[in-house]
Amino acid sequence: MSRKCILTYVVFISLTLLSTPLLLHAEYAAELSKGQTVYVPVYSHIYIGSREKPFLLAATLSIRNIDPEHPISVTVVDYYETQGKFLKHHLEKPLILKPLESERYVIPEKDKTGGSGANFIVEWKSENLTNPPIVESIMIGAQSSQGISFTSRGRALIKSNK
Repeated sequence: MSRKCILTYVVFISLTLLSTPLLLHAEYAAELSKGQTVYVPVYSHIYIGSREKPFLLAATLSIRNIDPEHPISVTVVDYYETQGKFLKHHLEKPLILKPLESERYVIPEKDKTGGSGANFIVEWKSENLTNPPIVESIMIGAQSSQGISFTSRGRALIKSNK
């Protein structure tokens, strides 16, 4: 194999490897939708140390209408605990999010009812095909000199036709 051929092969492999994360990210792009039910993991605490001591966390649910042209209607924001038991409705009536508008719901650090497997179910709809909103949770906590923060992205559920 000639030096030029080897160099071309190395450049091709390098460009392929460098572009792979971009391809995977682009693959994640959602299709336009008129509505979804979204499951969002949230943690009111996590466990630390060998004795599994609870580390309490404040949790924020963030719903972001990323469509630059169309509003969405958020119809359900329900909070569930680790065993799947319903805890709280966060909406009394549908919430309209204008294009690029966001809303948040906070579970205080002292509220341990959700547990380490808590979750939100968020339902939204639109009259138009729109970019699905970003629905995620942000958890943060501090004890002594230790702090922790992380996020968890929601996932659209597929409902059966039964």
